[in-house]
Amino acid sequence: MNKIKTAVDKLRSCETVSDDELLLMLGAEGEDMEYLTEAARLTREENYGNDIFIRGLIEVSSYCKNDCLYCGIRRSNRAADRYRLTKDEILACADAGYDLGFRTFVLQGGEDAYYTDELLCDTVRTVKERYPDCAVTLSLGERSRESYAALKAAGADRYLLRHETADALHYSSLHPRELTLENRMRCLRDLKSLGFQTGCGFMVGSPGQELSHLIKDIRFIEAFKPHMVGIGPFIPHKDTPFRHEAAGSVSMTLRCLAIVRLILPQVLLPATTALGSIEEGGRERGILAGANVVMPNLSPADVRSKYLLYNNKLATGVESAEGIRSLDEKMRAIGCRIVTARGDHISIQK
Repeated sequence: MNKIKTAVDKLRSCETVSDDELLLMLGAEGEDMEYLTEAARLTREENYGNDIFIRGLIEVSSYCKNDCLYCGIRRSNRAADRYRLTKDEILACADAGYDLGFRTFVLQGGEDAYYTDELLCDTVRTVKERYPDCAVTLSLGERSRESYAALKAAGADRYLLRHETADALHYSSLHPRELTLENRMRCLRDLKSLGFQTGCGFMVGSPGQELSHLIKDIRFIEAFKPHMVGIGPFIPHKDTPFRHEAAGSVSMTLRCLAIVRLILPQVLLPATTALGSIEEGGRERGILAGANVVMPNLSPADVRSKYLLYNNKLATGVESAEGIRSLDEKMRAIGCRIVTARGDHISIQK
């Protein structure tokens, strides 16, 4: 039998594959790639059926203290249009989202000192009191263990912190000196130990990335066993040092999604905005490769164009919360349906 299909079947049987077998799957094309993504889709259906969970994304701030080389809201980008949402503005987004059927709100933003533990805990607590049947996910970067503990005590359910690359040297080539892979991993360990549904993830095709880096990412995810994994293609931003770099591959992103689904059958796996931005129908292809989460934008309409991590980011149409009916139609066209539910990891009993 074809070696790639043998490797895929091993993962479907919950067996461990070698690095060489991972390399084969990362290079799958044609029928081999179809076999890989179909296996991932079947694995997703065995665990979550055809349900696709929606998350209401609230982008709270385009200010960031960090200077990551790939990011459009890096602190040294003087062309960035900065904003930050108040507690009342965040609550207004949640109010609108609840009426639209969202039962998870994702507060995402740059590492902005304006959002103190006191303000964030108050905001999270208020959202949870107003909507006790909803989950709150935070994606606000690196914080202290004490900060994470306070946010968990306030009612936050999940935390997304993409590790971006599990190779320390590669990590240092993408980030300023003060940011280290060691501290990023410390944050992830703290989050998981505190009881958060924890998410990590990586960019596909970031400058300097090699196949060996992707294998390290997959091995880290295999060992860490996160509840969520965010995987999307690198897309350059015109006002960053990587402005002239090539974007990541959609096909490679789909292979990575499929492999992660097979390694962690119960993982919550988004079809990211970046995947939808880089290719028409990219989100749907992600779902068919094993993803089961989409995150439409609930941010106020007048700031959606300001939170630009990369060029040509989608923020209207089905990418917006208001386009939920159109999104549902697109999901139904590929045999899936969006559901009004918190969408917790299977292992979490509520």
